[in-house]
Amino acid sequence: MLTAEQIMASHKANIETLFGLTHKAFEGVEKLVELNVQATKAALAETANHTQAVLGAKDAQELLALQAGLVQPLAEKTAAYSRHLYDIASAAGAELGKTFEDQAAEAQKKFAGLVDSAAKNAPAGSETAVAALKSAVAAANTAFDSVQKAVKQAGDIAEANFNNVAATAVNATKTATKKR
Repeated sequence: MLTAEQIMASHKANIETLFGLTHKAFEGVEKLVELNVQATKAALAETANHTQAVLGAKDAQELLALQAGLVQPLAEKTAAYSRHLYDIASAAGAELGKTFEDQAAEAQKKFAGLVDSAAKNAPAGSETAVAALKSAVAAANTAFDSVQKAVKQAGDIAEANFNNVAATAVNATKTATKKR
């Protein structure tokens, strides 16, 4: 049986984990807000500069050249913004995932300890049931590990696809701008 001290220690550890996760989530939000403020400031400054240049255009040819020159940098900046956004999200997700993995590993360890304790104190003749329980726990742990690996692989594939799409978009914009 669990003692009052063990229950209190478990609750304390859970609360510390909760506050740690909350702190990490707010760090991600802070980075996101900072990125958006920087992007907004840059967009306002560039819009003001572009507007001044458009107002100073002497003819339609210059006006068209100014408008065409706006497209490529905008696409590149959008791709860079998306990349920063993805980096912030993936870093926050990785930190939260690590915490959950650590918690799951600790829970698995404690459960295995409980199973071992129950096995030692099991009545005579229950060896088959204890072996079946241990086998089920081992299978569950193996399945959990497989799921974790699959999720990591899916994340890696998603990141590679994101990088390919971003590079393709920037290259397509460069090509379209050169043709003009």
